[in-house]
Amino acid sequence: MKHALITGITGQDGSYLAELLLEKGYEVYGIMRRKSVVDYGNVEHIKDKIHFIYADMTDPVSLITAMKISMADEVYNLAAQSFVATSWEQPLATANIDAIGVTNMLEAIRIVKPEARFYQASTSEMFGLVQAVPQCETTPFYPRSPYGVAKLYGHWITKNYRESYNLFACSGILFNHESERRGKEFVTRKITDAAARIKLGKQERVELGNLSAKRDWGHSKDYVRAMWLMLQADAPDDYVVATGETRTVREFTETAFAHLGMKIRWEGEGVDEKGIDEATGKVVVKVNPQFFRPAEVELLLGDPTKAETKLGWKREISFSDLVERMVKNDFELVSKEN
Repeated sequence: MKHALITGITGQDGSYLAELLLEKGYEVYGIMRRKSVVDYGNVEHIKDKIHFIYADMTDPVSLITAMKISMADEVYNLAAQSFVATSWEQPLATANIDAIGVTNMLEAIRIVKPEARFYQASTSEMFGLVQAVPQCETTPFYPRSPYGVAKLYGHWITKNYRESYNLFACSGILFNHESERRGKEFVTRKITDAAARIKLGKQERVELGNLSAKRDWGHSKDYVRAMWLMLQADAPDDYVVATGETRTVREFTETAFAHLGMKIRWEGEGVDEKGIDEATGKVVVKVNPQFFRPAEVELLLGDPTKAETKLGWKREISFSDLVERMVKNDFELVSKEN
């Protein structure tokens, strides 16, 4: 039986990965930060099947201990301060967790069990001001946020440990991947939650930022499968994981509201105070400059050819199905609220 250690196990990706590994017969260990109130997040439903270890990405001693306890054959580093907007408010904390934290984990592996296989969660945000369309493994990086910069350090330190210490260390350059378990601070979940609340009369309108920003959106459940496949390969390497399709925030919003039978009227004349256009009955979505980034990332479009050909990976959940799943889940959640 293989042992796997997952950092960030309570998050979106960590929970789907834990489910996948449990299905494959792994002994799963997960790192949690100690809090005054225990919060199992997205793994509440499988918490009894997971061995939890208290540790922190900024505390290398705790990570060494976690490696000794788990004796992991595979380590998946999914822990991060992953909200781009917050990285502008907390740039140093983001760097400590997303950059230095990766080095701490790699050192723990090198010291305790150097034959363990390591997966680093890199991100399309490293491309930032894109230098080529679509983006692949050889496209130059140009991050546009403290989050993107910190993740770029994590990406390159992983490559350096692979080449310097002969560690089996891979980075997955994952493009935007969402799900029903996405946090509400992310724009996709903000949209689907708002659509459900407006449909049920519990919210009047929704305000968004840059509607023209284009993203390559897939489902987290597909993407964690790519993570696992990378660590089953004969040799370590880096891979772009994406759908090869791009859509605007405006398109995502329209698709989400359409799944609930609603049409959108973007902010304009003839809008009443409840957010409904009296003339057409369409839901109003306002553009709020407050939600624009200091430095915008306008277009992300990944080329997953390498992952598809070398790993045999293929996404299975379409964009429309992704949005529909999120909207349906939020509608059910909001319906159960008092």
